Amino acid sequence: MSDFGFAVFLLYSEKQIYLMIKHLRSHMRILIAEDDCSQAESIKSWLEMDGYRVDWVERGDYAIAAIEQHQYDCILLDRGLPKATGDDVLVALRKHQPITPVIFITAKDTIEDRVTGLDLGANDYLVKPFSLDELSARVRAQLRSQQRANSHILEWKQLKLDTHAKTVLLDQRIVDLTAKEFQILYKLMQYPERIVRREQLEESLYAWGEEIESNAIEVYIYQLRKKIGATLIKTIRGLGYRMGE
Repeated sequence: MSDFGFAVFLLYSEKQIYLMIKHLRSHMRILIAEDDCSQAESIKSWLEMDGYRVDWVERGDYAIAAIEQHQYDCILLDRGLPKATGDDVLVALRKHQPITPVIFITAKDTIEDRVTGLDLGANDYLVKPFSLDELSARVRAQLRSQQRANSHILEWKQLKLDTHAKTVLLDQRIVDLTAKEFQILYKLMQYPERIVRREQLEESLYAWGEEIESNAIEVYIYQLRKKIGATLIKTIRGLGYRMGE
């Protein structure tokens, strides 16, 4: 291949990679909660040029409504929002979406402000004024972190199980499970279309020699169905259980 041909090949490859990244980002949705219209429009336009889908709200109560209706890949949150503060929005978010990345974008710049914001559950803290290039880099960092975290997440239908945080979400809302209920659901969601025998479930819950009540698995399955819905766990008579349609 000539030097010219190789250069053309490199340019073509770079363009293909760029288009692939832009296509992946087009499936990522970001929420901006910022009451400064001029700044919000600048951030929105910048991130849209990066290929993201971007929503913008200028009030805290609107932000809470948005996160209750949509699943965002990253949220940029001003702390000084009207109607509900950024802190209020973050607290509301963490009740339903404990792992969604949140970056505070704020003029509050003291060490105490930063510590308080991060302790509330923010993933990152960016003080105004900031560079849009730096903002893009921080968003990318949060999305990479989220993708790594997702390797520890099992999903089936509207269920999401996080093996690190030991949480289960149903339609983005936390489901309160006991340790044994969590373990059974984890076992079923590992291979959701395979049948898991009762004996396999018992082995995952009890140590050797530990006494097992005859109907223990049935009781746990019953409790799970009450919490996540009867249709999401299917009984295969004489064989065991698997995740339902």
